[in-house]
Amino acid sequence: MAKEHTRYIFSMGELKRKDNSIAFKNSKGTIYLPIEDTRELYCMNEVTVNTKFLDFIAKAGITIHFFNYHANYSGSFYPKEQLISGDLTIRQSMAYIDKRLVIARAIVQGIADNIHEVLYHYYRHGKKELKALLDWLKKDVSAFLAKEPHIKQIFFIEGQIWNRFYDSFKHFLPQDFIMNKRVKRPPDNPINALVSFGNSLLYTKTISAIYHTHLNQSISFLHSPREGRFSLSLDMCEVFKPIIVFKTIFELVNNKKLQVAKHFDKSLNYALLNEAGKKIFIEAYENRLNESFLHPRLKRKTTYKSAIKYDAYKLVKFLLEDKPFVPFRLKDKN
Repeated sequence: MAKEHTRYIFSMGELKRKDNSIAFKNSKGTIYLPIEDTRELYCMNEVTVNTKFLDFIAKAGITIHFFNYHANYSGSFYPKEQLISGDLTIRQSMAYIDKRLVIARAIVQGIADNIHEVLYHYYRHGKKELKALLDWLKKDVSAFLAKEPHIKQIFFIEGQIWNRFYDSFKHFLPQDFIMNKRVKRPPDNPINALVSFGNSLLYTKTISAIYHTHLNQSISFLHSPREGRFSLSLDMCEVFKPIIVFKTIFELVNNKKLQVAKHFDKSLNYALLNEAGKKIFIEAYENRLNESFLHPRLKRKTTYKSAIKYDAYKLVKFLLEDKPFVPFRLKDKN
């Protein structure tokens, strides 16, 4: 079976169909991408497409994610849904009413578990200042969620988890990458830029994973369902953020593979990765997504990319068969 590729386009230009290939044309010329093993296209700059091209890639089952020049996610195009299940959509809708708290608690517990595992690495390597946070994540958060809080309380504890996580960066990241406050739109410093960029990439990867299931992208459980976004993808990517996005950031920054002066745009207060920085981040991010390990439940080699899709199937099992929904936990891998 051919390897399925995710391909990134960083330059401005035009995407067209040329015979049975994807052609990307810009001022430097034309490059051709084979359609057979391409599953996702990421346009990281202003790219023009036409309906003929969209029809071509739709028939090939290819998803395109669009980002603007400032690295902000604009939207996705994916083929019309082939995997539609009226029964599952009904169950998913009913679960939002009857079982939302169960699913939301499971996701927040998964976030806490995976942040704990990521930070424990630094604790073991001498950052003893993290002990209070590790104890809080392991004991207090679990005890709070076990009391079956209502949804607003779940939102509150989730916010506390992320805020305390961000505050912990001062113990193991260089001064240039300390996060004083999480700022999203637009990011106001290098660390916020990295987090926003990484989270957007993971969100789009989750959109693609859920597309290949029968789940309805608009019906979510932790995030409130809203028009204009795939809120279920926001739910399903949360537990993977510490493992994929933040571990990528920490390793690139601490190993000085990403540096403020070299890889961020000075004219925008260093709050935007330049093209070289984006390429470095994406390469590391893709390597982590495709890192193989023995899956604790599947009992076979898999990747984090596949684990995202497997979590979606676990949610399907919960909705249809009432099997426990336990999102991926990094500690189960070790």
